[in-house]
Amino acid sequence: MSAESTSGPHIPESGTNAAGRRGRGRRRKPPGTGRRALRVTAWTAAGIVVLGGTGAGYLYFKLNGNLRTVDINQALGSDRPTKVDNGSENILVLGSDTRSGANRKLGGGADDGSARSDTAMIVHVYKGHKRADVVSIPRDTLVDRPSCTDANGTTHDAATGVMFNSAYSTGGATCAVKTVEAVTGIRMDHYLEVDFAGFQKLVDELGGVTLTTTRAIDDPQSHLDLKAGRHTLDGEQALGLVRTRHGVGDGSDLGRIQLQQAFVKALINQVKQVGVLTSPKKLYDLADTATKTVTTDSDLGSVNSLVDFADGLKSISASHMHMVTMPVEYDPTDPNRVVVAEAKAKQVWAALKNDRPIPASATKGTATGQAKGIVTP
Repeated sequence: MSAESTSGPHIPESGTNAAGRRGRGRRRKPPGTGRRALRVTAWTAAGIVVLGGTGAGYLYFKLNGNLRTVDINQALGSDRPTKVDNGSENILVLGSDTRSGANRKLGGGADDGSARSDTAMIVHVYKGHKRADVVSIPRDTLVDRPSCTDANGTTHDAATGVMFNSAYSTGGATCAVKTVEAVTGIRMDHYLEVDFAGFQKLVDELGGVTLTTTRAIDDPQSHLDLKAGRHTLDGEQALGLVRTRHGVGDGSDLGRIQLQQAFVKALINQVKQVGVLTSPKKLYDLADTATKTVTTDSDLGSVNSLVDFADGLKSISASHMHMVTMPVEYDPTDPNRVVVAEAKAKQVWAALKNDRPIPASATKGTATGQAKGIVTP
């Protein structure tokens, strides 16, 4: 994957804004050791909350105080795609690396309070909530970013041919949602964001995540050195896995996405198997960390709402999740960037709008990063 945008993003709860634009054709700098973001869905954190919530009702008041929210609906107003009322839901999940506090140590650099979004996944939950499709959006995709108003009421101008992750850098969660809706034509029903430090702690509190590497992965830049075989990764190793790119595939963000998707499935399997209900302390620690880790849209802005939401997802196992990458092609003017493969992408968005499975033809022949199958749950 390419290096992160050099500008710091808006943090919804603090009101900090910073422009984070890159024009077409600029070359990436080699990424810093820790400047990679979380590659896992906040949806999984919500799943942990539901495990804990069933036995920790008396702690709801405290846990509520942990949550951070953004009023997406108020900020974006009515200029959005029409909500399709067919029983399905679409959730935009972002991973961020806030560069302050504990995250500064993990992400490197100054404690400037800024943040970056490096991972975006559209989670489409089908009617009946028994299965889901997940579409990863590469952060290096060149898009036309629409004008948007952030959560503090500041309006940001539209931009052409900029990296997708500049939307969050420029205007935070609301501009990220606005850009996704402009690219896809699909209304996002919810927003979930998970941060860097919280992810590592969650993995450690779960007792690690078990998966298999089909070949060795050695990437000094992400501090990852795994031989082929079965591993139980602690939080630090998990961060290394989901941020590595030099040790797999073609060294691009596309290859890293393949690892991220495999890790998400392994993590969901782990959450479903861990016996947290037998340990009140473990149950509380998980729920406390999860609620400190996520930022949600205002509709999910209480523990009760988040638990109800997660409860509707808990029957979706990893085997009933289909994960793809948004159809893209390498930018012919800059191999460090990708552009949307429009015709194939339209197949993806049409399938989700109509609550139908994404056809195999939609992703056949598109850029993949050549890392599929290196990690399996």
